[in-house]
Amino acid sequence: MKPVRVSIETARSQEEVYDFLDVMANHQSFNDHFLVDWEYSGAERGVGSRARVRTRGGLGTDVIDIQVVSARAPAMIVEENIGANGRRRATGTYTLEERPGGGTRVVFEYAWRQAPLEERIAAPLVRAFVRRGTERAMQRLADRLAARRAADDRVDGR
Repeated sequence: MKPVRVSIETARSQEEVYDFLDVMANHQSFNDHFLVDWEYSGAERGVGSRARVRTRGGLGTDVIDIQVVSARAPAMIVEENIGANGRRRATGTYTLEERPGGGTRVVFEYAWRQAPLEERIAAPLVRAFVRRGTERAMQRLADRLAARRAADDRVDGR
């Protein structure tokens, strides 16, 4: 199946965005519209941090195990996702790029390495569901980062 790729831009620095995304528990705040019942294990941040979530809506429910398998501060975080009782394996990759003049472009790519037959048959529907959820998640991430910036500015008296 073709990967799904979505991006946003934020005024936050690459390091600030990376520090936020590096903490697995922060992902719940922008993904809980379609990933619910978050349980965390492993490291709090970085390689080895894990979450078990349940999907909601769209094409039914599933339990997905997410684990950060690679990280290169402040530019990239790679998660492995296992679902469908081990029949789906995918990677979710956050790539952070500095924008000219400040801020960061955040690109998220969800790429299937293995998918159950029923998902391959319904690939256009599956990709559309993942794209919608991911687009909303990335917009919510941008909103969370903007809110953090506004809070930081109030603390700094700006």
